[in-house]
Amino acid sequence: MAWSTSQLADLAGTTLRTIRHYHDVGLLTQPERRANGYKSYGVPHLVRVLRIKRLTDLGLSLADISELGEDDEHPGEALRRLDAELAATVDRLRRVRAEIARILHRETPTDLPLDVAALVAGLDLTPQDRSFTVVLAQLLTPEALSTYAGVLAEHAKDPALVEFDGLTDDSDEQTRQRLAERLREHPFVREMQAAFPDATGLFTGSPRGEQFALRTMAEAVVELYNAAQLDVLSRMVR
Repeated sequence: MAWSTSQLADLAGTTLRTIRHYHDVGLLTQPERRANGYKSYGVPHLVRVLRIKRLTDLGLSLADISELGEDDEHPGEALRRLDAELAATVDRLRRVRAEIARILHRETPTDLPLDVAALVAGLDLTPQDRSFTVVLAQLLTPEALSTYAGVLAEHAKDPALVEFDGLTDDSDEQTRQRLAERLREHPFVREMQAAFPDATGLFTGSPRGEQFALRTMAEAVVELYNAAQLDVLSRMVR
């Protein structure tokens, strides 16, 4: 046979650029040249290109094929590894599809764990409270986060918490002190204290460490809430 590069590419169902790339990376030997200087490909070249194309279609990389050397006619071990990787990918995609189905069914947000998102979905939280919950989701254990979300869901619309959400920087001294005293005895605070008696109990077992979690929460509070709200929180502690 004496095929040109374009003829070889056409027979193999690929492109000139691909044939040249196989040459460049050392997967395809250079053919002899005709008297006129043009390349002259034969059956072994076609077989080689078809084999490379088949293996790449299956999912092996050119680097993988290069490592096979002369054992690429039936690369059993490489294909078994690839099959295991594909099986893991299929399992992951099934899990992702199942989660997407639950998100679509419940119309829950995607920046919170599914169970927590379901708990707070109908609460109409302020942007600050919702962002704070997202931060906590990165700091707490799943159990602690679920407890927090459950208590929040139970009390989010209580008048004292609604008033806290509506505080502005011009809220007067009397309003701030009165609200701090109400919140100090509020069921939300009491239930959180009962669930986490220690000052850092909320962050016990935090995947990023208790001190990092506590510091990050404090920084988030300062960033998210206005001066009057921070003053009320400070008065509660005092």
